[in-house]
Amino acid sequence: MKQRQFLTTLAATLMMSLGAQAQQHQFTVNTKPGAPVQSTMYGIFFEDINFGADGGLYAEMVENRSFEFPDRLMGWGTFGNVTVSDVKPAFDRNPHYVTLESAGHHQKVTGLENRGFFGMGLKKDMTYDFTVYARLHNLQGKEAKIRVEIVDDQDVPIDRKSITIGNNKWQKYTVQLKSNKTVAKGLMRIFLESAEAVDLDHVSLFPSDNWNGLRADLVKDLEDLHPGIFRFPGGCIVEGTDLETRYQWKHSVGAAEDRPLNENRWNYTFPHRLYPNYYQTYGLGFYEYFLLAEKIGAEPLPVLSCGLACQYQNGDNDKNAHVAVDDLQTYIDDALDLIEFANGDVTTKWGKLRADMGHPKPFNLKQIGIGNEQWGPMYPERLKPFVEQIRAKYPNIKICGSSGPTAGGKDFDYGWQEMRKLNVDLVDEHYYCPPGWFLKNAGRYDNYDRKGPKVFAGEYASHVAGKDGEPTVAKNNWEAALSEAAFMTGLERNADVVWQCTYAPLFAHVDGWQWRPDLIWFDNLKSVRSVNWYVQMLYGTYKGTNVLQLTENGKPVEGEDGLYASAVYDKPTKKFIVKIANASDQPKQVVLNFKGAKNLATAQVISLHADDKQATNSLEQPNNVVPKESELQANGSNLTLTIPAQTFQVVRL
Repeated sequence: MKQRQFLTTLAATLMMSLGAQAQQHQFTVNTKPGAPVQSTMYGIFFEDINFGADGGLYAEMVENRSFEFPDRLMGWGTFGNVTVSDVKPAFDRNPHYVTLESAGHHQKVTGLENRGFFGMGLKKDMTYDFTVYARLHNLQGKEAKIRVEIVDDQDVPIDRKSITIGNNKWQKYTVQLKSNKTVAKGLMRIFLESAEAVDLDHVSLFPSDNWNGLRADLVKDLEDLHPGIFRFPGGCIVEGTDLETRYQWKHSVGAAEDRPLNENRWNYTFPHRLYPNYYQTYGLGFYEYFLLAEKIGAEPLPVLSCGLACQYQNGDNDKNAHVAVDDLQTYIDDALDLIEFANGDVTTKWGKLRADMGHPKPFNLKQIGIGNEQWGPMYPERLKPFVEQIRAKYPNIKICGSSGPTAGGKDFDYGWQEMRKLNVDLVDEHYYCPPGWFLKNAGRYDNYDRKGPKVFAGEYASHVAGKDGEPTVAKNNWEAALSEAAFMTGLERNADVVWQCTYAPLFAHVDGWQWRPDLIWFDNLKSVRSVNWYVQMLYGTYKGTNVLQLTENGKPVEGEDGLYASAVYDKPTKKFIVKIANASDQPKQVVLNFKGAKNLATAQVISLHADDKQATNSLEQPNNVVPKESELQANGSNLTLTIPAQTFQVVRL
């Protein structure tokens, strides 16, 4: 009895103490399910920037594997007698290959080496699949031999295998190599071991744990976000610096060995972060994107060119930069053919190709984007014939248009006006803004027109103010992540008009980035989930099925006293889910009153918090800021929470 009195007195003392520190807020949650939350509500956007594809998600370890870079031997070191040729190639669209001939002296050797993308990451006990297409160089040749090695950062071979070539026709050869140690920046060497010369093409090295050619750890990072939508392949690369270098999906399907090289729009965009070796092999192509969407449980959203090259890099009046409206049919055909590739029967041309690649069943494509972030009159006049022809042939496919690259202003308003006229299904909005903007705009969608197109927040990220002359800090810090968490309560509250959203960019190589912040950082051995990743994961994991009205004094909770909140109901689990961000520097006490609920059970509370706004997760300290779970007991239809300063919480009961 005395113990119970002591605990009661202690609890009362704590409550009085908290009351002195924090004003108590009364939030009312109407438990009657409201507007549905789309399954696509929270997702991911992929663009091949920051070496996100080649050198990143695409697990190929060899740079310039087919010798098709404009500098044919870029990425390769050679010794002895190595030449490049294109006579009777193995692959028509990748015609160049190397010839290894005798160095001319018994004490000299011929060969080449490749250090991959910023070095080759080799893992202890991992096997690596080496493949090469080879033939005897001379028609009357008898037999040639090459040796392949993986080598550590001290120039010591780790493993080696020999391959014998006895045919003057192109053949594929495969061997496995195993690493007995972990090496951050290794390399691969190939030696000619015979007097007989050989031709080599498509020299490849993959870790054996790859998933359909993709890095297993990065795929897991995406899967654990529980994304509902997957937008690909960009971004500005969809447009290209010029139309010749735009992303063309038809070049990215079929045999990987015969997918032609494309220049990456980001290889020279930032002079202070110049990567002249940044190209697209298309090894990660549309087929792989569709497979990945299926793997991670996300609906695919491919984006195609509307016939405009990047408007940042080309004048609107440059007739050589953009396709005339009357000449758009091949671009429109690309969109129609893509839908057939994704959904068509195996008896159709493009459906058969999908089946031949290993996926007879349709990918169940439901929406398509036309254009990236175009602006001005040139865009809607080109989008119009796309809309007309797609709707005529595929009336159930949703079309996503664009409101341009900014969050407001003349071009933004014009874009929305024209998207309404064209009656597109979704409008893609982009905003890269400071944390203060995100905190002030949590009510952005409260008064949007509910009768028009739905919103797709296709690219957004909170950018912390620069340091030391840099446009942004190199980190994804807690200040940025918390502001995003606060803003996203407004997305969730307005799920009747906001149907999907995706943070951007997705990936960045620590040795090869051009743009920051980014959701996932990686090197050649491991990755780190940023603090922003955990915010996105919590929203994606606990998105619910229906919006619940949450108010304080009859108003949405969108910034007063530093608090932001939203609520949903999840039908499968029969749970109420409340998300609260405390962006202030003081703890806040909140009482959640669930109107219409009775006898609420124990609540699961998931907290994401950092004392320091500059806190980050890094490859060295990946768990610096991660969610922590606790439990609270509800009192009838009420639950009392104390939310620490600078904290995002998910409450589930």
